[in-house]
Amino acid sequence: MPSIQNRRRFLAGLTAVGAAGLVGAATPAVAEPPPETDRIRLSKNSGICLAPQFVAEDLLYAEGFTHVDYVESQPGFETATNTASGKIDFTMTFIAPALVAVDQGYRLTFMGGIHPGCWELFVQPGIDSILQLKGRKVGVQAIGSAPHLFIVSIAAHVGLDPVRDIVWVSDPEVKPKELFLRGDVDAFLGFPPEPQELRAKAAGHVLINSALDRPWSQYFCCVLAGNPGFIAANPVASKRVMRAILKAADLCVADPAMVARRLVEGKFTANYDYALQALGEVPYKRWRDYDVEDTVRFYALRLHEAGAITASPQEIIAKATDWRFFNELRRELKS
Repeated sequence: MPSIQNRRRFLAGLTAVGAAGLVGAATPAVAEPPPETDRIRLSKNSGICLAPQFVAEDLLYAEGFTHVDYVESQPGFETATNTASGKIDFTMTFIAPALVAVDQGYRLTFMGGIHPGCWELFVQPGIDSILQLKGRKVGVQAIGSAPHLFIVSIAAHVGLDPVRDIVWVSDPEVKPKELFLRGDVDAFLGFPPEPQELRAKAAGHVLINSALDRPWSQYFCCVLAGNPGFIAANPVASKRVMRAILKAADLCVADPAMVARRLVEGKFTANYDYALQALGEVPYKRWRDYDVEDTVRFYALRLHEAGAITASPQEIIAKATDWRFFNELRRELKS
């Protein structure tokens, strides 16, 4: 648990930006029963687009939890399977690798959307369209990683065959970003703080920004997923977790400077300037606007077209979604 001084400074900061309601004192949370458990485990990785989850700790204490643990887990498929296995209770995650996990039999529950796009596809000079990636080298962390699956979705959407038309390059010793900077690959998909770093170095140019470019900008990128056994056994706690994370998303809009400081202080990232820039670019305020079920349907269709999953969108929606708390909190947290 953080020190009393740090917690008071954080809550004072909420009040200072006119966001006192974010701490939960004047919401229906006070009329709910206390959470069935006092401990919550969330994932932790280097993707600072997950800022609402990373800075929700004090909001979770305000919801009645006394222990908030962050569990190191690689973003994407590993985090999805760790959540399914019960190593993690809840996680914000890019939807695509979580869909693959569900298709492979891992039990997850998608609970709601947190924000639209944060991915940016960087390409070398001379590449001006997705179709021009045919025959080109694309750097990814691994086949099946979150960046790989997003580019698979993009390629399938424009008619490319992701298996035959793209040369996938991964090196366990060298990060894809470094391969791109060295000129060893033609394209690289990054999420914060990687796009901010590449722009600072004037490396390549952005071909797709999923926060701005259709159709990707019209759907959630990161959703909240939970362990279905935990949700079934702890419905009050589950709703309170989602409330805290949604309020933290609002805080990212209300005071990005304070959130950036919290990310650095909590060792979620090292560079304050990159964090602040990312917080200003990711559209956290849009969580009330989009249809999360449409997001599941859209990405499941793209992945199905590419042969990455076999289940239909409706099958996944039927067995792996529960929007109860998200719909209730949308009504509760209207402003």
